[in-house]
Amino acid sequence: MANTEDLARAVGTGDRRALARAITLVESTRAADRQAAELLLTHLLALAGSALRIGISGAPGVGKSTFIEALGAAITDAGLTLAVLAVDPSSTRSGGSILGDKTRMEQLARNPRAFVRPSPSGAMLGGVARRTREAILLVEAAGFDIVLVETVGVGQSDTAVSEMVDMFVLLVAPGGGDDLQGIKRGVMELADAVIVTKADGDLKPAAARAASDFQAALHVMRPKYPGITAGVTQVSALTGENIAACWQDLQRFLHQLQAGGHREALRRGQGLRWFRSEIQALLGEAIASDPAIARELAQLEEGVARGDALPYTTARRLISRFLSLDGREAPP
Repeated sequence: MANTEDLARAVGTGDRRALARAITLVESTRAADRQAAELLLTHLLALAGSALRIGISGAPGVGKSTFIEALGAAITDAGLTLAVLAVDPSSTRSGGSILGDKTRMEQLARNPRAFVRPSPSGAMLGGVARRTREAILLVEAAGFDIVLVETVGVGQSDTAVSEMVDMFVLLVAPGGGDDLQGIKRGVMELADAVIVTKADGDLKPAAARAASDFQAALHVMRPKYPGITAGVTQVSALTGENIAACWQDLQRFLHQLQAGGHREALRRGQGLRWFRSEIQALLGEAIASDPAIARELAQLEEGVARGDALPYTTARRLISRFLSLDGREAPP
C-alpha cells in the first residue's frame, strides 16, 4: 500500500504529524486499519528497539503527570528526545480518554524535543492500552531516545506495564499513613526504582520516613537482577529538587541493565509474551465474531450468567464448536 509506505517514510524521518497519524492507525479496531497498521509496523520494525523504555506507575494523586513533566524537562535539557505515552482512564460510555494527559503536561507538550500522546486504556488491565507496545515501536522508529509510559495507576495488574518496558518505576506519596500497607508486595517486587514524590514543605519529613521504610522493604526482597538493587529517591516536582539526580539514578540502573546483558534477555522474553497474548486475544476475537457460532455463544453466555453451566466446560464446548468448523478437534 503506497499510502502506508509514505506514512512509514514520514515517521522514520521524525515527522510528528505522521507519527500521530500512525499511532491513531495502530490503535484503530477496524479490520482494514489493522491490516494497514501491520504493514506500517513491518516497514518500521528495523528502526525500532534502540530507545530506553521506562514505565511510570503509582496510585491516583501521587503526581505522575507532574513528575513526568519535571523529569521530561531534565531529559530534554540533557539533549535527549522524549516520547511520553500517557494512558488515560477510559469513559465507559464512549471509550475515550477522561483526563487528557496532554492538558496536564502543558509545558512538556510544547517542548520541541518531546512528544506527548494520551491514549484511552479501554478494558485492558494494568492501566495500559492494548496497542501501547506498538505505539512504543512507532516512537522508537521516529527516533526518540527515551520512551516513558505513564499508566492509569488504578491498582490493577501492573505486570502489564513491566512487560513492555526496560525499567519499572513506582511513585509513592508521603503522608498517607502506613505507606507500606498501601502498596502490594507484588508491585514492590516489580519495581526497579521507588520514587517518593512531594518531598517539600510540610511533607518533607514524612517523605524522608517513607523513603527509609521503602528502602528497608526493598532490602529484604530478592533483587530482580543479580548485583542490581532497586533504589529509593525523594523528589519534589514542584521545586525541582532531586529531579536531575533522579534522572542520573535511572540512567545508572539502565546502564547496569545493559552492561549485564539483562536488557536483551528482558526484551526477548517480553516479545514472546506479547506474541502469546496476541494469540489469545485474536482467538477470542475470532470466536466472538464468527457468525456461525454467534447464536450459540449468546445461549452459552446466558447459561453461565444464570449459574447453570460451569465456565470452563462451556468455554471448552464453544472452542470445540469453533474448531469443528475447520475440521479440527479441540485439545483435551
